[in-house]
Amino acid sequence: MKIVVTGGLGFIGSHTVVELQNEGFEVVAIDNLSNSSEKVLDGIFNITGKKPIFEKFDLREKSAVQDFFARHNDVAGVIHFAASKAVGESVENPLLYYENNINALVYVLQELTKLEKANFIFSSSCTVYGQAEKMPITENASIQPAMSPYGNTKQIGEEIITDVAKVTNVNSILLRYFNPIGSHPTAEIGELPLGVPQNLVPFITQTAFGLREKLSVYGDDYPTSDGTAVRDYIHVVDLAKAHVIAMKRLLDKKNIEKVETFNLGTGTGSSVLEVITAFEKVSNQKLNYQIVGRREGDITEAYANTDKANNILGWKAQSTLEESLASAWKWEQKIRS
Repeated sequence: MKIVVTGGLGFIGSHTVVELQNEGFEVVAIDNLSNSSEKVLDGIFNITGKKPIFEKFDLREKSAVQDFFARHNDVAGVIHFAASKAVGESVENPLLYYENNINALVYVLQELTKLEKANFIFSSSCTVYGQAEKMPITENASIQPAMSPYGNTKQIGEEIITDVAKVTNVNSILLRYFNPIGSHPTAEIGELPLGVPQNLVPFITQTAFGLREKLSVYGDDYPTSDGTAVRDYIHVVDLAKAHVIAMKRLLDKKNIEKVETFNLGTGTGSSVLEVITAFEKVSNQKLNYQIVGRREGDITEAYANTDKANNILGWKAQSTLEESLASAWKWEQKIRS
């Protein structure tokens, strides 16, 4: 069966391509390479022995999306990752985020409604919960006002998909994940941000390697155990495997509702300082970091209740925080060698 992965050469997308190919799917990856590299195809090949079909274009170009699906009208499902994803950048440039994250989604869904098999996995985010009132966060938690334009695009995206499902043949699963980190154990693919990293772990590994002078810890006055923000850090391979399980659920028509929602996390919250300590332990590197002011758009804490994904999808995160950080460090060392 042919599965389309948008943003297929990105961090989570590339790991999902690997897991799909390992399960025997034919994969078509779409990417505009705005935050990835065509070299990722070599990494995928080195792991799986096969390259996905790759098409380079921008999903904001409606005619290009139409042309793609006209040529690939035998698609069994779409996993949609393609989106801008940095909270801080979205605050500074909201229109970029609304254009990229909303328009691309609409254009893909428009074409999907024309297909016989319309199965759609949406890369959503725990940011839809805003600052949740209660931890751990369940799927039934109320959707709070978004803390950033990025978070808002995920909320709007979910609403669009839900509305479309009511009047079309599209079946969807919304995967709300927490903080993906790490790399494939082979270190053939991993997180490769272009420019200054927006996420904690690549900034940690680049600082440890000497590419960055120091790591900024945004705020130490949060109401948490050590004053730094708390997040649920999940290994990217665990996350990728969940997408394959979710797609199989739709293909096998096991979904109970037209739109289903699952949290993907470890169920454990770790503070920024705890992540730094764990990294120093697995890498034997002392990190140069400084405490600075809070960053606009950041929340105090977020970690998942994963009971629904565990029980209904039959999926559970396997890797520990230390294992995830060790794989990220292995990847950083490889790409800099």
